[in-house]
Amino acid sequence: MDTALVVGGTRFIGRHLVSELLDHDYDVTIFNRGTHENPFAENDAVAHYEGDRTNETALEQARREVEPDAVFDCVAYKPREVRAATEIFSDADAYVYISSGDAYGNEEIPKREGETELRPCTMEQATDDSGETYGNRKAEGDRAIVAAADRGVNAYSVRPCIVYGPHDYTERLDYWIDRVANYDRLVVPGDGDNVWHRAYVEDVASALRVVAEEGTPGESYNVGDRRVVTIDEMVELVADALDTEVEIVHAGERELAAADLSLDDFVLYRDYPHVLDTDKLAALGWDSTPLAEAMETTVEEHLDSDRDGSEYDPGREAERRVLDVLDTV
Repeated sequence: MDTALVVGGTRFIGRHLVSELLDHDYDVTIFNRGTHENPFAENDAVAHYEGDRTNETALEQARREVEPDAVFDCVAYKPREVRAATEIFSDADAYVYISSGDAYGNEEIPKREGETELRPCTMEQATDDSGETYGNRKAEGDRAIVAAADRGVNAYSVRPCIVYGPHDYTERLDYWIDRVANYDRLVVPGDGDNVWHRAYVEDVASALRVVAEEGTPGESYNVGDRRVVTIDEMVELVADALDTEVEIVHAGERELAAADLSLDDFVLYRDYPHVLDTDKLAALGWDSTPLAEAMETTVEEHLDSDRDGSEYDPGREAERRVLDVLDTV
């Protein structure tokens, strides 16, 4: 495969995917509305086709003009968008849909492709825009991939768990990096052992390319760090990347309640472990970046940005009240 069309391509996963494809000698065109800054605007190796991915006519025009060998869909959020794209790009060597680990409907450890049940999706959920139906819509998109492959389309699905890394506009990990950078003592909810599987964004990008090149049509592939860490270990990785030390203070529901906080007020906390099996993807020759290296790169970019994760901040004063409660125990 020589030419790639990236639907999206300028913000987070798509941005890293474009770089990954360029590193592997693809001719790349990004397709989006142009509403976000294009980091490749000065790069002559990256073409830009402006259009709305929900507009099927625009996608068809892009197909005719670009004639891509591989299509990577970073911004398909509704099942009908996946169904339309698999029809429009039915002759491509690969159409790769970014799904989500949230597509899984059962809480199992680990969650495996083809074994763990997917979420259902009603007609109402399929057209909804709320976060509550995100996993349902992604699951239905996965079913559309299977249906397309049954029609002979080279369609694939990649399911990342929660993604982190440079240029993460969600700022979820930025909250913890900012806390470790500015305080030597911080509250971690629970006992510190909760697990929410994460995926380094550059590894997601390489997974998308590997699946396009080596995957089996109709199949889904989980992607996440090959080594899963607890929230305590995540904080320690951040501290190591910052070359600092931090005292982790665990707080349960009772201690948090003293400051009108709950466990869920802390971003990246999840009560039940969320772990994806990544063996299927690894069997294609993919591997993840060592955790220390991934975190060092993430922290370095964070320090050069203006992101601080403040929208997730439970409040330092509230955190101090929790620490005061724990100090008296």
